[in-house]
Amino acid sequence: MTPEVAAYLDKAREDLADARKILAIPLPKVAARSAYYVAFHAAEALLLARTDRIAKTHTGLRAALAQVLPGSAGENRELLTFLARAYKFKELSDYGIGRAADVTEAEASSLIEGATRFLDRVTTLITTPDRGSDQTVSES
Repeated sequence: MTPEVAAYLDKAREDLADARKILAIPLPKVAARSAYYVAFHAAEALLLARTDRIAKTHTGLRAALAQVLPGSAGENRELLTFLARAYKFKELSDYGIGRAADVTEAEASSLIEGATRFLDRVTTLITTPDRGSDQTVSES
C-alpha cells in the first residue's frame, strides 16, 4: 500500500471518529455528512490503489468506483449503493433547508454503521492480493 493510499484510509478513519463524536452531541445532520466522507475518502483510496488516480468530482468517483469493482459480487454492489445513498445525505446537509433537511439520529446512526462497513470492505479490497477478480474482460 502506498503512502498516499494509506493517507486516504487514515482520513476516512478520522471522518468515522468525527461522525461518531458528532452524533453523540447530537448533531445528526452533520454526523451524516461526515459518514458520507468516510465512504468518499475510502473510495478514493481504492481508486488510487487500483488506478493510480483519484476522481475530480463526487459523481466521477462513483463512476470510477463502478469500473474498478467486480460487478458480480453483492458486497461490491452494496458499496456503490451506499456511496450514492450517503451522498444524498451530504447534499441534504449542505443544501437542504427547512424541515425537509432534517436528519434523524437513527438515520445518521445507520449511515455511520454503513460507513464503517464500507471502510472495512474497501480496506479488505486494498490489502487482499488481487486474484484477477477485478479484471473485466469484454469479448466481442
